[in-house]
Amino acid sequence: MNVKKMAIRSITYRQKILKYIVGANAGHTGGSLSCIDILNVLYNEVLNVSPQNFNSPNRDRYIQSKGHCVEALYVVLADKGFFPEDDLHTMCRYKSHYIGHPTRKVYGVEQNTGALGHGLSLSVGTAIAAKLDNKAYKVFTLMGDGELPEGSNWEAALTAAHYKLDNLCAIIDKNSLQITGPTADVCNTDPIDEKFESFGWEVKHVNGHSLQELKQVFDELPFKKGKPSLIIAHTVKGNGVSFMQNQTKWHHGVPDKEQYSIAVKELDTALAAII
Repeated sequence: MNVKKMAIRSITYRQKILKYIVGANAGHTGGSLSCIDILNVLYNEVLNVSPQNFNSPNRDRYIQSKGHCVEALYVVLADKGFFPEDDLHTMCRYKSHYIGHPTRKVYGVEQNTGALGHGLSLSVGTAIAAKLDNKAYKVFTLMGDGELPEGSNWEAALTAAHYKLDNLCAIIDKNSLQITGPTADVCNTDPIDEKFESFGWEVKHVNGHSLQELKQVFDELPFKKGKPSLIIAHTVKGNGVSFMQNQTKWHHGVPDKEQYSIAVKELDTALAAII
């Protein structure tokens, strides 16, 4: 991994996320900015999936459980060539497939998601199918810490451990905020690691904005043979834009003209510092 190139890509992705959210006048800005480094590493360093092999039964599967942060996924899929980036100018427009949650009408999207708490269940079923079919592909799912109170997550966690799904990796984008406030206040699920470990998972923590740490932890998969793996990625909601960071209102906020200009300047400055 060329860390410099990856860092440049992360900033570029953030610029595009803001661009298309502003153009659509809709989007989940904070969460898309908190998870984009994870998607950067997954799609550019980890996943065996591409526009060329997306219909192959041997491809890796990525399911975005926190579907409301679809803007991050769209930007990465476009960058990887799944569809022309110009398509994103239609995001959230009438009859556009690029809606506010992942849909399989968009090439490169594995599953329809957005009803929070369902992505892990879908991923468990997919990982079981791989075992039954003797396929070597891996299954990854990105969850938000705000969706963990959904009961289906814990049914899926129990099932994954029962069937020894060491081909499954769940990542929690732990930015500690959700639409109505801090996750600890809305419905506290900490300690997340101890809960998953008690269900039979192997768990590791990582800085969700460190490209090096992310690549390293993915390289260690599976963490333990016969156990599903969980990565708790500690992130900052709105990461990369100073006035959006750790602010609940940017869960579903759209920058106005002045705010967008400030954000663009900050990201341009960050990009110049790397180049």
